[in-house]
Amino acid sequence: MMPQDNASLTNGDETRTHEAAGECARQRKIIHIDMDAFYASVEQRDNPELRGKPVAVGGSRERGVVAAASYEARKFGVRSAMPSVTAKRQCPDLIFVNPRFDAYKAVSLQIREIFAEYTHLIEPLSLDEAYLDVTDNLKGIATATEIAMEIRAKIRAETSLTASAGISYNKFLAKLASDHRKPDGFFVITPQMGPAFVEALPVGKFHGVGPATTAKMNKLGIETGLDLRAQSMAFLQQHFGKAGAFYYWIARGVDDRPVLANRIRKSVGAENTFAADLFTFEAARDELLPIIDKVWGHCESTGTRGRTVTLKIKYADFQQITRSQSLRGAIEGRTALEETSLDLLRAQFPMKKGIRLLGISLSGLSLAGAVGAGQLPLGI
Repeated sequence: MMPQDNASLTNGDETRTHEAAGECARQRKIIHIDMDAFYASVEQRDNPELRGKPVAVGGSRERGVVAAASYEARKFGVRSAMPSVTAKRQCPDLIFVNPRFDAYKAVSLQIREIFAEYTHLIEPLSLDEAYLDVTDNLKGIATATEIAMEIRAKIRAETSLTASAGISYNKFLAKLASDHRKPDGFFVITPQMGPAFVEALPVGKFHGVGPATTAKMNKLGIETGLDLRAQSMAFLQQHFGKAGAFYYWIARGVDDRPVLANRIRKSVGAENTFAADLFTFEAARDELLPIIDKVWGHCESTGTRGRTVTLKIKYADFQQITRSQSLRGAIEGRTALEETSLDLLRAQFPMKKGIRLLGISLSGLSLAGAVGAGQLPLGI
């Protein structure tokens, strides 16, 4: 049975059977909202001369990287994380725009306020996407579909931007659904549709299955969700470790992960690629200081602190190393973060190879003054 766009998840006492434990649970209603080409769309909105044209947010220099691409650029194969020189080769008319993260964050906060009108259970994944649990919504609206349509309409009215929405009974399927009708669309996967929808998809389309895992699965003869479902739990755990159990259940349309509001990041980091290689400690130090400022700025704005500092170095030959130091307690000031970071950097000199990239991350995060705060992965 193929999914239908006009399906909905209602508020009734409908239950589903958990395949893992045979338990009955109230059917959840999860929405995944994903802004369409967010950074590029903000730039096109704010600069009418960019509308309808292929736009890439990111650096245009030789070692620049595309952070986001408009849909006009995507038609030429331009994608995020693509080297700028490759993007320009594929789309000679590509227009590069420097990122304005303050502007993107401001719009993201507008969108978050819209979400909060409907539920307190909001799990942001980044500035441009989030999960919402609307099983019990603040407006008493009967269907998740109606909520999603209202949210998309409000986003368009208040920001002049479009969003795609996926609606389902768990996070995994909601994410798949939001990808299914992009841009500016919505899609519903009901409990009756879930397993069949998963079976028909290539595993490379699964959220949580990256390119390396896709290649490994393909080598094992696992091309589709149906192929994945045919594997035993033991087989998947043998080849994929702890992730094997996750793959086993998503192949059956089962995902019991809750929507986690106000989650704390596991780590925060920033990095920069340089136009010219760095060979001296002084040059590397000068480039590292603004990166440290970015990381500490996030800590100050969110009230988080961390105890493990990690230095990332990528050399001119693309070899990459990391060096870490964990302190007994949380780093409480920028000076301490700078001193620890520079100690890690200084220990790598002298060096024979030039440095093309430096990065600093801070992990073991918790709220300032909190003990044992929960942690989940998300970088900046």
